[in-house]
Amino acid sequence: QVQLVESGGGLVQPGGSLRLSCAASGSLFNMYNMRWYRQAPGKQRELVAGITGGGSTNYADPVKGRFTISRDNALNTVYLQMNSLKFEDTAVYYCNAFVLYKEYWGKGTLVTVSS
Repeated sequence: QVQLVESGGGLVQPGGSLRLSCAASGSLFNMYNMRWYRQAPGKQRELVAGITGGGSTNYADPVKGRFTISRDNALNTVYLQMNSLKFEDTAVYYCNAFVLYKEYWGKGTLVTVSS
């Protein structure tokens, strides 16, 4: 069983920045494929960014060039640096881990972009 705990959400003005963190349990973190998803009000959950155990990354088109996913295997933590935030980035952001053919989710952290 892998537990994921997100933190770092909050209220930010358009153009601002936030860094989300996701702390994972387990001793095989370096093998986890990690992803960030988000779900805006009234919309389906969507993939934001992913990072493999080897450090390869991918991003959804709406966040390319603005968001950066990274990981610190020593701390069992994955990050999502979000810059140049827009109103449409408002959502609950979820951390996701895929390891040994199983998928795990955190409870989410709310990001609100508002002036």
